[in-house]
Amino acid sequence: MNIRTIRYDHPDAVKLDEEVQAEYAERYGDEGDLTPMDAGHFDPPHGLYLIAYDEDGTPLASGGWRSQKRSEEGYADGDAELKRMFVVRAARGQGLARLILAALEDSARTAGRVRMVLETGTMQPEAIGLYTSCGYEPVTKFGLYRFEESSRCFAKSLVLSGAAHQKNQPGVAL
Repeated sequence: MNIRTIRYDHPDAVKLDEEVQAEYAERYGDEGDLTPMDAGHFDPPHGLYLIAYDEDGTPLASGGWRSQKRSEEGYADGDAELKRMFVVRAARGQGLARLILAALEDSARTAGRVRMVLETGTMQPEAIGLYTSCGYEPVTKFGLYRFEESSRCFAKSLVLSGAAHQKNQPGVAL
């Protein structure tokens, strides 16, 4: 498995985005996620977009984060918003989403973000299961879909506690 930083407008990212949009339409019966997105939103240090490839170079999974600041849509200063987490059907159940999520959290933390936030929906129970098993907790709804009944929003602090912070520091033994 090879996880690479890719621009959101890269052809592989566009292909996976089309697949996730088709799945949203299938699950929710609409045209997909209408949240405004721009490739520049994911450019470091204000964001990151990753794709996991198999040994043959086939893109299997994606995910990204983008910086947010306090807004009328309910974001807070220091937020990193998780977007476009997706694993192709043939590669599900292999832990790819967890690998990408962990890499995105580390990247956002390194960039000084203090909280990872995400919006998903009730028709994506496997996504909700992933996020809650990774320490995400329900929060007040935010973003474009904050008034939708099927919308669910979650967040996780990216600030490491003392012991966890020491554990992640090179040369520090616990």
